[in-house]
Amino acid sequence: MNKDAGIVEPRKKRIALIAHDNKKPDLLEWAYYNRDALKKHDLCATGTTGKLLANKLMTEVYCYKSGPLGGDQQIGASIATGDIDMIIFFWDGLEQQPHDPDVKALLRLAVVWNIPVACNRATADFLVSSPLMNNKYERRIPDFSEYENRKSK
Repeated sequence: MNKDAGIVEPRKKRIALIAHDNKKPDLLEWAYYNRDALKKHDLCATGTTGKLLANKLMTEVYCYKSGPLGGDQQIGASIATGDIDMIIFFWDGLEQQPHDPDVKALLRLAVVWNIPVACNRATADFLVSSPLMNNKYERRIPDFSEYENRKSK
């Protein structure tokens, strides 16, 4: 039986912001509306989205590569190393993306590592307005030691 291990997230969260092309205007509008809340945290994003956000919010946004060029995977790696606390990902559910497998892998990692994810404006509103947003929070993650220590056959 796995015991849950906790990661205490600092008050200042590390938030990844991602949007498919058709959703970039929605994310920019949402981020601008929530700029005061977001500026209290460390922001990162995939390439184009990050540049647009930095200009719109007039704040620093760490930019990974563009999503289709590996940015989604870079964010996934940052989740696995504990460098991301939350994902706001406005994705286009009506249009197939050429990098859908990367998106699915990113969301899978968020679930595995128990990272809060918002895939639409309503959920993003709930996340940024939560009292947990500006407080320390002990995020529970499964104990993966049994999985990591299994023997190959």
